[in-house]
Amino acid sequence: MKCPFCGYSESKVIDSRPADENASIRRRRECLSCAKRFTTYETVESLPMVVIKKDGSRQSFDRSKVLGGMIRACEKRPVPLAELEKIADEIEQELQNAMEREIRTDVVGEKVMDRLRTVDQVAYVRFASVYRQFKDIDTFMAELNKLLAEK
Repeated sequence: MKCPFCGYSESKVIDSRPADENASIRRRRECLSCAKRFTTYETVESLPMVVIKKDGSRQSFDRSKVLGGMIRACEKRPVPLAELEKIADEIEQELQNAMEREIRTDVVGEKVMDRLRTVDQVAYVRFASVYRQFKDIDTFMAELNKLLAEK
């Protein structure tokens, strides 16, 4: 790590501690040449994920879109926001761990529905009705019947 003051490439670590809720490590360093101190952050490098939409277009994976869809599905339901954020984090981590750089939206949608089914069945049905684009009452009832059969 080069010193930002003198450009010398050697420094010693004075202090290390977790930062950003353990997502990175903050290091306090001292240059071995000029003795000035500076701070660095160490994070895990994550490769960008691309989502392939139903129409074939591609766009960057956006965790906030996943969270936003779940929040809309859980509107006026007794589901804490912290739980939805945890689910969004889990889904993002699962997708990162899969090491696939291109993910179809149906894969993401199914993961969301699997999690919502266990958290709140009404939210699950709301999300599924939009995601699967129920065309009529029969397809809606078929999904409800499937949910009842699981009980």
